[in-house]
Amino acid sequence: MLCLTKESCGPLAAPKSILGIYKVQRGEQEIPKYFNFASDVLDKWTKIEKAGKRPSNSAFWWISGKGEEVKWSFEELGFLSRKVANVLTKVCGLQKGDRIIVVLPRIPEWWLVNVACMRAGIVLIPGTTQLSAKDILYRLQASKAKCIITDDTVAPAVDSVASESQFLKTKLIVSKGSREGWLNFSELNQSADHSCAKTRIEDSVNIFFTSGTTGSPKMTEHSQGSLGFRPLLSERYWLDLTPSDVIWNTADTGWILTSLSSVFDAWVFGSCIFVHQLPQIESATILNTLCRFPIDTLVGVPTLYRMLVQNDLSSYKFMNLKHCMSGGEPLNPEVMEKWKSQTGLDIHEVYGQTETGIICSVFKGMKIKPGSMGKAAPLFDVQVVDKNANILPPGQQGEIAVRSKPIRPLGLFSEYIDNPKKTAESERGDFYVTGDRGTMDKDGYFWFIGRDDDIIISSGYRIGPFEVESALMEHPAVAEAAVVSSPDPLRGEVVKAFVVLSATFSSSNREHLACELQEHVKKTTAPYKYPRKVEFVQQMPKTITGKIKRHELRNKEWGRM
Repeated sequence: MLCLTKESCGPLAAPKSILGIYKVQRGEQEIPKYFNFASDVLDKWTKIEKAGKRPSNSAFWWISGKGEEVKWSFEELGFLSRKVANVLTKVCGLQKGDRIIVVLPRIPEWWLVNVACMRAGIVLIPGTTQLSAKDILYRLQASKAKCIITDDTVAPAVDSVASESQFLKTKLIVSKGSREGWLNFSELNQSADHSCAKTRIEDSVNIFFTSGTTGSPKMTEHSQGSLGFRPLLSERYWLDLTPSDVIWNTADTGWILTSLSSVFDAWVFGSCIFVHQLPQIESATILNTLCRFPIDTLVGVPTLYRMLVQNDLSSYKFMNLKHCMSGGEPLNPEVMEKWKSQTGLDIHEVYGQTETGIICSVFKGMKIKPGSMGKAAPLFDVQVVDKNANILPPGQQGEIAVRSKPIRPLGLFSEYIDNPKKTAESERGDFYVTGDRGTMDKDGYFWFIGRDDDIIISSGYRIGPFEVESALMEHPAVAEAAVVSSPDPLRGEVVKAFVVLSATFSSSNREHLACELQEHVKKTTAPYKYPRKVEFVQQMPKTITGKIKRHELRNKEWGRM
């Protein structure tokens, strides 16, 4: 039952006030059979807002950086998202359970489509705007998406592969102009009369494509429960916001971090989500925005903070910043120290994956141990285990894992769609294993060591070596290729390619050829995946069975030999 009393609608009581079904006893989660984030959370905040029980700040606040601005209350968000839900169902012909790929930059339409999909029970598949035509084709074919929404920048890539996408029925473009074969998003005015779909707690709400090392990207499915209801089960979790707070997450719209911090986990608390279009991530833009707007909480990847501390921060006076968070990869302790010495603010680290959401965090008020990613988040039993799923004692290195049996925590992904083998391989004994190695100290703080699966994390982007190696192998000059991470002072780590040349190119100019290979990868796959470093070698270190020993190459790069 919705409660609108002042006492029960305070900052930490807000999730309880939204749903009377909040209950956790003896570690067992009592959850509803049916749940829809749009009707059960967002529409409840509209009622709280109308009753005057929520602060007067917006629910959504967007700026372009060029003078344009959009502000929506929860009521306005509801009104506009219902119109978009009717566009998707009545104009595009989409039904509950259908899938839609959304490749848009940080513009208001991305948020409208998110909420509209929840209302209609349509499964949203976000994608970064850096996807290549090849990436888009793979996603269209693998997901069987019936609709795609994008802008002028990505539309040509979609058109180049649309004829090979047998499931694609409708293309929507967010543009001031028209494009042949596309419906224009802004011209499809529909009624705001829409009834929210009745969705089960386990119904799919988002699918994220995640890269691996030995194959194509996997489809990671999240449900109404894992993304939408999960933050309602914990008063604090990782953001610990209030309805008065303004949160700014700078991550790309294609990643789960944005779905968490800029949709589900922030709006559960009735907070204002602030968005800057950010065509380019530049220090001056970030710092000036923090000075001009009342942003309370900043969420970014470590690269952001590494970039910001290279400036004289004493010349900037942040308007309202109180809480800084970093996630996506480990943050150097020296960057944390520089940031605090110049701003007086701590950086709180969080840790998670596409499959898990946030499972470790340095919460507000918690003692910060530089280099640690904090303690296990509520609802998750996080442990360090050995290869047999035995829990290891404090200080002993093993694999970071989340207990998934006998009760699977609500925040975990449902499955890798159409890939039962990979889904099964992600479980070991009673645990979901992350593939990341780490330790836990006697106080319960976790420390990240490295990845078991060779995934490269650069500027917050997770990059699978297999995709980059495959792109390199398409070039006639490449006989063999191995891709590993290499240390970088700004990005934490970058992609490095070791290349054995084919005989016909053995005498080529190496510097010119390295640039040519980099440009080739940029065109073949998403540009952020290209190898920023290229080294030509005579042969690769290999096992007796002929497999390349990437760990040897990686250890050499990181000085571990």
